[in-house]
Amino acid sequence: MESTKRFLPVLLRLIVAFLFIISAVAKMYPSPYFAISTFEVKQLYPVGFTPEVAVFFSRILIGIELALGLLLLQSHFLKRLVIPGTILLLVVFIVHLTIQTLSGAGGNCGCFGELLPMTPVEAIIKNVIAVALLIWLSRLLPKGFDRKNFWVVTTITLASVLMVFMLAPIKASQYDTESTTAVTANGAVDTDGPAPVQSAYSKYFAEVDNGKKIMAFFAPGCDHCMEAAKQLTELKAKDENFPEMYIIFMDEEPEKIPDFFKYAGAEYPYKVLDVVAFWNAIGNTKDTPGVSYLWNGNVIKEWEGINDNKFVPAELEEVYKQPYSGN
Repeated sequence: MESTKRFLPVLLRLIVAFLFIISAVAKMYPSPYFAISTFEVKQLYPVGFTPEVAVFFSRILIGIELALGLLLLQSHFLKRLVIPGTILLLVVFIVHLTIQTLSGAGGNCGCFGELLPMTPVEAIIKNVIAVALLIWLSRLLPKGFDRKNFWVVTTITLASVLMVFMLAPIKASQYDTESTTAVTANGAVDTDGPAPVQSAYSKYFAEVDNGKKIMAFFAPGCDHCMEAAKQLTELKAKDENFPEMYIIFMDEEPEKIPDFFKYAGAEYPYKVLDVVAFWNAIGNTKDTPGVSYLWNGNVIKEWEGINDNKFVPAELEEVYKQPYSGN
C-alpha cells in the first residue's frame, strides 16, 4: 500500500507528460513546416486567427504544450503552477473541440497531427481523462511538495517554444506570388455543359474554366497526395478524353516536385504557392490532397483530405462521364 502511494504519482506524471510531449511532437510530423501549417488551418483559422497571427501563435502553443509535458517530469512549482496550467489548457481544448463537434466538424482534429488521426469526440474524451488524472495527481501530492526555482520553469518553457520556432521557421510570406510552369493546353468553353462562370482558380491557370478540368491541390512531400496524383494518371491513361489536369503545390519541400511527378507517372502544369496563399486557394477548412472537377468553371464535385471526403477515382470517373443534366 505504501509503495503504491509512492509510485502512483510518478506513474500519473509519466502518463500525462507522455501525452503532451507526443501531442507536441506529432503536430510537427511528418514535416514541421507542413504539419504546423495544417494545424493552423484546422484549428486556428476557423476561430478567427489571421494567417499572419496564426503562424506565430501555433508555434507558441505547440511549444507550451511541449514545455508542460517536460515540466510535469520535474518538481519546481509542479503542484502550484504546472498542474493548474496544464488543466487550464486542457479545458480550453475541450471547449474548442466541443464547439467543433456541435458545429458538425469531423475527421482528424489534428491533436496528434497526422501521426495518430483522432476525431474531435475522441480528443475530448482523451482530454477529459487527462484532466481527471491531473486532479488525482494534485490530490496525491503532499503539501510542500513543490520546489521553488522559477528559473527552471521559465527556462524549460522558453527553450521549448524556441525549439519549435527553430524546427519550423516562419518563411517570408509570398501570399499570391507563385512559381509556375507554362500552361500549354488550349481549351474552349464546352457548349454541352453548364453556363460558363469564372472560377477562383482562373487567376492561376487561364484555361481552367474552359470545358472539363481537374484542379488538384497537393503538397510535394505528402504520400497521400502522391498516391492521388498516381490514381489520376491511371485514369488519364485509360481514357483519352480525360479532363486536363492542373496542380497547385504548397511551397513545402518544393525540391520534391520532380520525384512527385516521377511517382505520379506524368507531369502536369503546376504552380507553387506560399503556404498562406495555398490554404486560401484550397479553402481554410479543407485538407490535402484536394481534387476538384470543374466544368466551364463550375465546381461539379470536389474531394479533400484522407477521411470521409477523400478522393475516390471511381467517383471522379463516374461524374466526369455523366452528361450535363441542366440542374
